[in-house]
Amino acid sequence: MFLDFFRRNKKSSAQKAKERLQIILAHERVSNKAPFLEDLRKDLIKVVAKYVDIDPKEIEVSLQRDNSIEVLEINIPIK
Repeated sequence: MFLDFFRRNKKSSAQKAKERLQIILAHERVSNKAPFLEDLRKDLIKVVAKYVDIDPKEIEVSLQRDNSIEVLEINIPIK
């Protein structure tokens, strides 16, 4: 259908968030710091709170590095 051509170019919010996170993580790997974690935590609170009941104070975001492996751990307890 003709209109599907225009709809395909639009990215979902999940795709946009994934791309932003990839850019942030790549940038932080280069700078070897993780100051973005608090901003990421705030963004997660906004997004997740739209869909489920959460306590923003209980969300934990951490970045662990071991040699060449990095693990981004996000813990969101749901009420």
